[in-house]
Amino acid sequence: MKIFYAAVFALCLAVPSVAVQAKSSDRNQEMTIESGAQSGSFLGDGIITLSSNVVIQQGTLDIRAAQAQVHMKDGEAVRAVFTGKQATMKQQLDDGSMMNARADNIDYDIKGEIITLTGNYEVVSAQGTNSGQRMVYNTRTGEMNSGGGGEAGRVRTVIPPKNKGAAPAAKPAAPAKTTVPAAGSKK
Repeated sequence: MKIFYAAVFALCLAVPSVAVQAKSSDRNQEMTIESGAQSGSFLGDGIITLSSNVVIQQGTLDIRAAQAQVHMKDGEAVRAVFTGKQATMKQQLDDGSMMNARADNIDYDIKGEIITLTGNYEVVSAQGTNSGQRMVYNTRTGEMNSGGGGEAGRVRTVIPPKNKGAAPAAKPAAPAKTTVPAAGSKK
């Protein structure tokens, strides 16, 4: 079941920062997979289909999808596809911050180490956000390609400022001193 952790790790890297890392201790936790139905075998070749409110949890990792398909080859997971309106994933990162991702389709080619998010995807972390219609991310090289398809395929990346503290407010100018003559004064 390392397939799901690998997909999660790849998603964590898709945000605009090279320092983002999924919580390392999660891979040492047991994985719980719940769904309304499951068919297929984790042995040999074939596709394992999980359907009806798929929930996968391992440590701080939480993936939710309408359906998931795990493609097996010689008893090894070679691809995982999560679908739904929207498939979601959240996980705490090693730095303690959270990473959230969503897309209509999250397709992870394990052998090729390529993850493709399609259909209104968004990846959000403390390092920034990236959203659009299609993102292809190479987990081996770190190369990310997003967009295409004209105006509908536009990509939006938002990187927060490094100094998150507000700039100090300017001190109001001291009012000019006015001297009011005391009563009975000749001034």
